Amino acid sequence: MKLIIIFIIMLGIACFLSAEAAEYAVVRTPAPVLNSPDFTAVFGGASGQDLKIDRCGQVRELEFIALPGSLFTILKKLRSGTIDVYQVETAEYATPPGVHLYVDGRFLGLERIMPEPRKPVLPPFEKIVAALRGAVGNSYVWGGNVPDGVPVLAAWFYKGIGDDDKGRLTLAGLDCSGLLYNATGGWTPRNTSRLISFGQGVAIAGKQAEEIAALLQPLDLIVWNGHVIIVLDRHTVIESRLACGKPGNGGVVMTPLSRRIAEIMRTRRPANAWPDDSKRRDIFVVRRWYSCDGFVPCDKIYRPVKK
Repeated sequence: MKLIIIFIIMLGIACFLSAEAAEYAVVRTPAPVLNSPDFTAVFGGASGQDLKIDRCGQVRELEFIALPGSLFTILKKLRSGTIDVYQVETAEYATPPGVHLYVDGRFLGLERIMPEPRKPVLPPFEKIVAALRGAVGNSYVWGGNVPDGVPVLAAWFYKGIGDDDKGRLTLAGLDCSGLLYNATGGWTPRNTSRLISFGQGVAIAGKQAEEIAALLQPLDLIVWNGHVIIVLDRHTVIESRLACGKPGNGGVVMTPLSRRIAEIMRTRRPANAWPDDSKRRDIFVVRRWYSCDGFVPCDKIYRPVKK
């Protein structure tokens, strides 16, 4: 009996040391990645029924939602209430300067040896477009890239919440780059700071709205550092827009292409490439990350532009 007890104790110590020595983590289920380690303050709060939001209804602590298979390097282990929280970094997300990333350890599988990173497969053109169209009506969620959110948050952090509140409290919805990220299965960059140089630039400088519209092809990106709009077809764009103060605070909508470009050009001018000064607020670019061949319509035989 004593030998059994000693064995169990030693096994427990070994597991503890293994976890402490872990250098990597793999996401097991969609995981909110925050810029704060205080998960219990963001989700649930003191009452177990609150979500920490700003005046526009957004969780500014949320950076993105990591997909299953995403690989993190562990930098530090912390505690938030009764849960283990890990400070991490990942090649899948361009972290803003001065920002640190944190994940609830219950979403992670810990590894001592670096596993293979997630290898997303780009869906066919038709499936991407179908996913984009299918997202119309989804709520705007800052940092959101999973339409159904993270349901397990309801069980882990909240108490006595109604079904009507679960979607909002569990981050169900999409932001602008999250709309594209979701439709491509996590193949495209997750934030606009990378999308502004993703693929190839389209020469639009000095052109009028109608001239720009005539140049655009399905899945082209109309983008600036802070927002992205996706061309659906030669007449329509789709985007997830934050409408602070309006019912629902915005969401995924489709708009006529020429009209949307004209709206943009009231405050921004077209440029062929994003300049090194990432703080520019008065320009936009078009990036083409899919290409088409010859005389066949682009929406029939799209393929990715080489990165």
